[in-house]
Amino acid sequence: MRTLLHPTYFPSIYQMAVMAQSNKIVFEKFDNYQKQTYRNRCVILGPNGKQTLSVPVNYTQKKRQLYKDVKIANDYKWQINHLKSWQTAYRTSPFYEFYEEDFLPLFNKSYDYLLDLNLQCLDLFQSLLQFKLDIDFTMEYANTHSEVQDYRELVTPTFSTPQLPKYSQVFENKFNFISNLSVLDLLFNEGPNTLNYLQAVEIN
Repeated sequence: MRTLLHPTYFPSIYQMAVMAQSNKIVFEKFDNYQKQTYRNRCVILGPNGKQTLSVPVNYTQKKRQLYKDVKIANDYKWQINHLKSWQTAYRTSPFYEFYEEDFLPLFNKSYDYLLDLNLQCLDLFQSLLQFKLDIDFTMEYANTHSEVQDYRELVTPTFSTPQLPKYSQVFENKFNFISNLSVLDLLFNEGPNTLNYLQAVEIN
């Protein structure tokens, strides 16, 4: 299938499953940036429950910006904070130590644009899971697209997604299984089986 999506910061498992099952992905980059979305955030599971990690951006609603033009506010130490949160959440997971070193270059580099960071995150996942996505980009914004399946609403945290199949989570004895976290949660708990899981998810 051909799908239309927003590039997001370490995508949700369901969005990653949509991508893994797509023949062609078209990424939207000409929409107006909106706050409170997964464009600049992901959700992991830590010792205190669900935790949102946000990339700070230089953006105000008074001055509309296209997603592709939104810059990261690198005066904040967000990369250090995100890594510390990962360590707290996943250091006892089966595969965190196996993948930890692969993520360090991503966080040792300063990115100017949010879109570039999100695409680099996706490139890293393709490398770690040894698969390749066929990706293109929109040339202009359109409310509807007849030639692709539109999954752009997945960028909104309030958008309802199906309950996903269970897998082992670090804090499942404390919180029970929590569905559709960032794909990071799946990777650190399932390791090389992550791609098989994504390809088996039933897409609506």
